Amino acid sequence: MTELEIEKENKAIAQEYKELLRISYQTLTEEDKKLIRKAFDVAVEAHKDQRRKSGEAYIFHPIAVAKIVASEIGLGATSIAAALLHDVVEDTPITVEDIERLFNSKVAQLVDGLTKISKVQKDLNASLQAENFRKMILTLNDDVRVILIKLADRLHNMQTMESMVDYKQTKIASETLYIYAPLAHRLGLYNIKTKLEDLGLKYTEPEVYNDIVSKIRETKEEQDAYIATISEVLKKSLDEENIDYIIKGRPKSIYSIRRKMRAQNVSFDEVYDKFALRIVYKSNAHDEKFLAWKIYSIVTDHYRPSPSRLRDWISSPKSTGYEALHITVMGPKGRWVEIQVRSERMDEIAEKGYAAHYKYKNGATEESGLDVWLNLLREALENAETNAVDFVEDFKMNLYSKEIFVFTPKGEIKSLPKGATSLDFAFSIHSEIGIKTLGTRVNGKLVPLNHELRSGDQVEVITSQYQKPTANWLEYVTTSRARTKIKNVLNENTKRIAEDGKELLKRKLKHLKITVNEQVINELVNFFKLKTSLDLFYRVGMGSIDNQKLKDYASQKNNTFFNFFKNKIKRTPQTADADIHKPEINSNYDMLVFGTEHDKLDYKLSPCCNPIPGDDVFGFLTVNEGIKVHKKDCPNAIGMQSNYAYRIMSAKWIDSSQEEFKATINITGMDVLGLTNQLTKVISNNMNVNIQSISLSTDAGIFHGQVSVIVRNNSILKKMIQNIKKIDGVDKVTRVYSN
Repeated sequence: MTELEIEKENKAIAQEYKELLRISYQTLTEEDKKLIRKAFDVAVEAHKDQRRKSGEAYIFHPIAVAKIVASEIGLGATSIAAALLHDVVEDTPITVEDIERLFNSKVAQLVDGLTKISKVQKDLNASLQAENFRKMILTLNDDVRVILIKLADRLHNMQTMESMVDYKQTKIASETLYIYAPLAHRLGLYNIKTKLEDLGLKYTEPEVYNDIVSKIRETKEEQDAYIATISEVLKKSLDEENIDYIIKGRPKSIYSIRRKMRAQNVSFDEVYDKFALRIVYKSNAHDEKFLAWKIYSIVTDHYRPSPSRLRDWISSPKSTGYEALHITVMGPKGRWVEIQVRSERMDEIAEKGYAAHYKYKNGATEESGLDVWLNLLREALENAETNAVDFVEDFKMNLYSKEIFVFTPKGEIKSLPKGATSLDFAFSIHSEIGIKTLGTRVNGKLVPLNHELRSGDQVEVITSQYQKPTANWLEYVTTSRARTKIKNVLNENTKRIAEDGKELLKRKLKHLKITVNEQVINELVNFFKLKTSLDLFYRVGMGSIDNQKLKDYASQKNNTFFNFFKNKIKRTPQTADADIHKPEINSNYDMLVFGTEHDKLDYKLSPCCNPIPGDDVFGFLTVNEGIKVHKKDCPNAIGMQSNYAYRIMSAKWIDSSQEEFKATINITGMDVLGLTNQLTKVISNNMNVNIQSISLSTDAGIFHGQVSVIVRNNSILKKMIQNIKKIDGVDKVTRVYSN
């Protein structure tokens, strides 16, 4: 570079720095400015020999990130300084210790968190991108500002990707749409979320993006004129009421137009609400809500609203802190138009999210929705024992979800994601309440645990100290908090049952003159087609591997064919004992069941698609060959379902050790004092048995009882019946078989 070019570049850098101070959302003290200046000087010196792929000086990137942090996210001096320094530890000889010495521990902590994220993302040995995302999300546990600065970094990288090769553009854009845009949404950064989504579309579907952009340009003049027409009508009435306001017209984002085109299967021209009006008014805290509804009244005096599309986030703000009235009205020429009504405070929170939320909190002690969400997130991160893919998917599930608002019996309001169930509600109150949930009432009516809640429902949770989660509960919940807690309890139960099963297996094999050692355990795992010794011990503990099955193993143990193949088993040393500490049982599909009642019927596997255990399947009732099982994506599936829907049976593969079924038993005996109490105690204390119903009566000293229970297999039922027979006064215990 020539001296003239260097001088010009230095002037541009100085100008960018001045702009950074000028656009800061927060008021900067002299101390703040000194901190930012020092961070700027250190960053300029550290990056002086570095250039970006575009050829410009590298320092323009950290300054640009700091500007986003300062103005669009609205963070203070500490975060601005960390943004300026976010790449120095990764790209230069400066260390985190140097940062702490030169600045302070908080700046150093933020820079350290940002450096860890960068290292994670460049780890070529990571087997799963999901694992990288999990590590990144874990930084939220330290300081949410790390993620906020990272979002600013990602936004600037997305804005300056032209110089990158195509495959890198696609990869970075896909990551952005997968995790960064949802994160921005959940933290209330709607402007940044919109920009990330639009840029993500630009690089993942460039032709679609460019087509929508060109059509927006073509229709801009017409759209501006349409918005001006509506604005003029509203301005006249708003001025008459002496409301201090501004009206902004804005087009829908490119990404949201694309999403609407895809969801509704329509063309660009058929998307009618491609723009919205925003009325932002000045108000003191006392009159804020009153003025919002006054403006609503003015709008609906002129334009007919769609009642089903009114969104009142002023009475019940979103958990991100977002507040506004969204009114969809029928405008001129028969077009739907969305009008958003916000105060200046609400508008700041919508634009700045997290930072504005705390600015307006003013020391209030009441937890906001965002605080609650961050606390739940930290709780989830602390219990993150699931695999990375499940963790990230569960995390994402709660990022974009729409919200509903429900009430406790005392009238307190709770926010839940749309689609949440009554069991999700129980876990949202407290995990211990969720775990002990016996039933739920919605609006005074008893409902199943998987009952989907709606806004306005009042929910009561009924608990029992004897209740325990079952594997079926995972199908009853949608929130990651509930899923995590249920999985943790099930895993603990699995390990406890496996420990008991291990001891039971040793005793049973001793009777068969077999000494338990690692080789025997490995042979058993292979013989029963399992994956780990944990699976083996668990199934013995549950009773699904009974004495007869162990005798079958023993009889084959001396078979030369079996002995030949046992040497082929490849298992690492100490696997048998190490496996028991694994947190989750593996799924082993060993049974096919049909219909909603999970009936066990005779069937044949169809040769046209060769389904195997674990495949998504259905049953087809043939004329001469009974039930034939096909894969759902079988080439013949569409034809069979179209022409013979009445002969289709739902079917699925299950792990029989995890399956539950209902059993009813009759009990008779003498009416001994305390018999009822003893009976319920024996059943409740029996492992993995849930009482579904109980009916007890006495007649002239004779006791009659009928108990319906949910058990996982016949062995558990037999054990329970044996224990009931031991109760003093019980004469006869019989199982009832329905016809």
